[in-house]
Amino acid sequence: MSGKRDKGSGTGNPWVNQPGPDVDDAAEPTEPALPPSPWNLEVPPPPSPWGDPDTAGPGPGPATETSSAWGDKVGPPSLRRPPPEKKGPRFPPLLIPIGAGLIVVVLVAVALVLLSGGDDKAADPTPSQSPAPTASTPTTSYQPPANAIAVGFGVSVLPVEGWSLLEKETRGKELVTYAPNGDPRAFFWVRQKENVTAQAYVLGIVEGETENEIAQLGNVRNLPCPKDVLEECVAISYTSTAKDKTGADVRVQGYVEAYRRKDKVVTALDFRTRVDFAPKAEADAATMKKSVLDSL
Repeated sequence: MSGKRDKGSGTGNPWVNQPGPDVDDAAEPTEPALPPSPWNLEVPPPPSPWGDPDTAGPGPGPATETSSAWGDKVGPPSLRRPPPEKKGPRFPPLLIPIGAGLIVVVLVAVALVLLSGGDDKAADPTPSQSPAPTASTPTTSYQPPANAIAVGFGVSVLPVEGWSLLEKETRGKELVTYAPNGDPRAFFWVRQKENVTAQAYVLGIVEGETENEIAQLGNVRNLPCPKDVLEECVAISYTSTAKDKTGADVRVQGYVEAYRRKDKVVTALDFRTRVDFAPKAEADAATMKKSVLDSL
């Protein structure tokens, strides 16, 4: 055994299996063919009403039979939910028979009124509300004398002898006394005003009396009210220099008193006199003042 192959010996190694002839694939047995499956058949897509996007032009359908992009009767697709339907208010079933019963009661009441002739006397009278009490002229037991002059609101003045009524005065009652030569010497004027304070009324009168005169005014002072019906009593005194009809200076003195009742009526006493006649005029004025206070 030299390890060399001898010439003319076999073609292969006796220790190695020699492959046989190549096996032909066609000679292998084949499995029998399966019948066609209905699940493998190609199913054509359903026709679309919007046309086939793969074709050159839209096919026949509602969208192609109108000039509108979505058709006359076909709206564009929307992603919104349709708005909920509005529902009217629901009445509880119990209210329906109650309402019907009320209507019946009203109809029966109307029928009874019509049958009875609408007699208001049969109905209970409704109590009427009385109006709020308002201040009125207080009642008094004072009876003025026959020759007393009525001023207003139950107030009167009794003239003293030698004093007469100045007819031309229209606001209140003004009494005057004259000198023997016919010149006036003193005045006593009773006048009234509503809804004003006694102090305001006093100041307004004294300013009017001394408007064109050189006057010295005192302070407004409170007076004791002589009656319970009075709620404010004030007075003011003054002196002034006036002119007579000849232009000569005349010294004058006077006072204004005001008495306000609870019915808001203010009665003012406006007295002025020449200084040379003052003692007699002031005594007469005091008597006439008392008659006015008694009538308040």
